[in-house]
Amino acid sequence: MYTDGSCLGNPGPGGWAWVVPEGRFESGADPHTTNQRMEITAALRALEALRTEAGDGGILVRSDSTYVVNCFLQRWWAGWQRRHWRNSQGKPVANRDLWEPLLGLALDPEVPVRFQWVKGHSGDRWNDVVDQLATTAAAAGLGAAGGA
Repeated sequence: MYTDGSCLGNPGPGGWAWVVPEGRFESGADPHTTNQRMEITAALRALEALRTEAGDGGILVRSDSTYVVNCFLQRWWAGWQRRHWRNSQGKPVANRDLWEPLLGLALDPEVPVRFQWVKGHSGDRWNDVVDQLATTAAAAGLGAAGGA
C-alpha cells in the first residue's frame, strides 16, 4: 500500500490517504494539524483498515515520509521506548498519541509490516495518486473511501 499526508500550512488544514494499487483506498482530513501528524495518520489508518487482509508476506507500506519510514528502518521507536518516550535530546517524543497505536499495529508479530521509502513527486504512479487524495482531503476538509 501507499500512504501520504498533506498539510496546507504547517500547522493548518491537513489530509491523509492510503491506497492499495488497483484496489481500495481511503482519505480523511483534520481541520488543524501538521504534515507529520498526517503522515503518521495515513500509515495508522491503512494498517487499521488492511491488516486483517494481509497475506502470508504481511504488509508493505510505501511512503515518501522519511519521518515514518525511518522510525521503523532505523528503529527510532526502540530508543523512544527505552528512554520512556523521550527523544535523543531528552524531550518528549512528538506525536506520541499517534505513534503508540501505529507501533502497536506495525510491530505485531501476527502481521509482519515492512516500510519502504519512495521519493515523492518523482513520477511514481501510486505515490502521485495517494498524494492527490491527501491534498484533496486537506483542501476539502473531508475524506473518501472506495475500491475493490
